[in-house]
Amino acid sequence: MPIPQPVVRQSLKPHWLALSGLSAVFLFGILDNSILNVALPTIGRELHASATGLQWITSSYAIVFGGLMLAIGAISDRYGRRRVMLIGLTLLAAASLLTVFVRNPGELIAVRVLIGVAAAMTTPGTIALTFRLFVDDRLRIRAISLVTAVGLMGLAAGPVTGGFLLAVLPWQGLLLINVPIAIIAFLGIRAGIAPDRPEDLHPAPIDVAGAILGTVAIVLGLLTPTLFVEVGGSSPRPWATTVAAVIAGAAFVWRERRATHPLVDATLITQRLVSGGLAYKAATGLAVAGLSYLISLQLQLSRGWSPALASLGMLPQVATLLAVGFVVERFVDRVGINHAAWLGSLSVVAGLVIYVALGSQGYPWVAVTLVLTSAGLRVVGLVAGVNVMRGAPENRTSIAAAMVDTTDEIASAVGTAIIGTIIAAMFVGDLTDDPWTAVQRTQFDDAATLSVSIITVIAALLIAWAFRRTRTAPAPVELRAS
Repeated sequence: MPIPQPVVRQSLKPHWLALSGLSAVFLFGILDNSILNVALPTIGRELHASATGLQWITSSYAIVFGGLMLAIGAISDRYGRRRVMLIGLTLLAAASLLTVFVRNPGELIAVRVLIGVAAAMTTPGTIALTFRLFVDDRLRIRAISLVTAVGLMGLAAGPVTGGFLLAVLPWQGLLLINVPIAIIAFLGIRAGIAPDRPEDLHPAPIDVAGAILGTVAIVLGLLTPTLFVEVGGSSPRPWATTVAAVIAGAAFVWRERRATHPLVDATLITQRLVSGGLAYKAATGLAVAGLSYLISLQLQLSRGWSPALASLGMLPQVATLLAVGFVVERFVDRVGINHAAWLGSLSVVAGLVIYVALGSQGYPWVAVTLVLTSAGLRVVGLVAGVNVMRGAPENRTSIAAAMVDTTDEIASAVGTAIIGTIIAAMFVGDLTDDPWTAVQRTQFDDAATLSVSIITVIAALLIAWAFRRTRTAPAPVELRAS
């Protein structure tokens, strides 16, 4: 008869300093992109950036961030999560300061690449370090909910704050907000989290070949949609990149199946809860990123709203994220983590459907879309990450968190690329022309409806597969840690 284990009772309070620093890291990961979206029209006008240039400004960060996360996750598990996090925060502050010297789109893209590297070194480690602070699952869920709540409030408040600041500051001032965030995060993590211990790290050597192949496959996969926007489907470049991405991806899978110490353990990926959670994450990432990019352009360029007024237009998102944050833990407790995942995902799809049907009829329907997608994002953002982390061994939490963030980043890049590709194909003229003609507004609205329709179908298919995958899933099993 098994000996009953004592109940471990902990509180979040002793770890307030660490949680403050980790929350600041998560805030950077969310706030950076949401503020950038608000500033894109202004950046386009001042730097004379084309629609393709704007696409590269957003995509360069996503490509580097998404491409490096798995490799850096493995490095963190091997050499220290706290150590890698602190180095990444130092790079983030230094790279953000370079924004002051930007004078053209190319320079801004280079800065975004450096910030993408810093994000890959910090963002996945946020959940891994939060998970490591506690041994009780309920406290882990509470802590992750707290950290993600701060970030999602940044997603909500970023456009509103950014819009008002843009009325009194140059656009560079908005992106410099990363500097104080990086400093706060550095101080909180350095003081609140103990140095990495050898017994907590993954002892096996890093699969260098797998890391290189995985990085190449993800970078090419993220680069392909951007190339389709930039040069169009008539050019051989995006098609060649697609083929190269597929080859690199196949080579990565082949390598991981045969490696003694694989970068990504196949046992983890094949778990029903883990694969289903990643599919839910992909569906919401695809939808929310695409909509954020689209609605920011729509309100300012198609509707002629000022940045400050467009920021007010995002208030339904703010209110929803704040409101759902108060009840999300009780909701997950009541319906169960699996039901919460598909209910949250369905809320996102419902918002997409309303936008497709009625988004061009006026702002109130855009507001309804923001409410439904934000509510779903808040729920899925919590449960998907928790499921994956529960399925990972203690010394592989960084790679598990990197899988969640990589999935989200790839899906976000695809969603933004679908929007950007269809707008570029259907819109005649320069997006930064002021004012637009009636014909251009119609072209934009038609492109928005078509692109969101495509995203809706893809998201719905992912959700259906994830629901079927997790409906009869067993509890997570312990994976091999060597």
